[in-house]
Amino acid sequence: MLSVHGRRPAAVVVEPLARALLKVGLTPNAITVMGTLATIAVAVVLIPMGHLVAAAFLSAFFAAFDMVDGTMARLRGGGTAFGATLDASCDRLTDGALFGAIVFWLVYVDGAPRATVAAGLVVLVLSQVISYVKARGEAGGLKIVGGLIERPERLILALLGLGLEGFGVPRAIEVALWVLALGSAVTVVQRLRIAGRDERASAPLAPPPGAK
Repeated sequence: MLSVHGRRPAAVVVEPLARALLKVGLTPNAITVMGTLATIAVAVVLIPMGHLVAAAFLSAFFAAFDMVDGTMARLRGGGTAFGATLDASCDRLTDGALFGAIVFWLVYVDGAPRATVAAGLVVLVLSQVISYVKARGEAGGLKIVGGLIERPERLILALLGLGLEGFGVPRAIEVALWVLALGSAVTVVQRLRIAGRDERASAPLAPPPGAK
């Protein structure tokens, strides 16, 4: 939802930053990689060490690069197929690192109940599936837009829960994970229904290479 409606308000801040980065010679792909490496480092180092507030704030800061690189590409005249592939791949890596680190913290630091750990694992898996449904559908010519829990909502809820937990709010991350687990399951179903109702859903596909 936010990915559709939230870009215009953010453009007030993102566009001047994107222009400044282009002026100093940085490319959209470089920003994508730099933001990804920084986000992964924050997640896998700070969360297992219990620095949840710092991890939440720094992850939110570096997550903003996900809008900056796209804006930079647009200001340069448009993105490329490789740039889009790199960006999507890096998003999957950062999501995996974030929720993997949260599950690690639940198990080895917090001693969380098994049900909470299971919720974290469900979110870890479904966060990838949500994005895969969209990518695979669009590769087949379908238009898949929307859903209850897209990446912005997923990051906001996860980082909010992480930060509140760090500030001492009990069960904040547990609540966030259960909301994300249920919402992500709904989103997978929503996107599959969108795909199934597309006017091109029944269009035949060419067989894969090597198939008879």
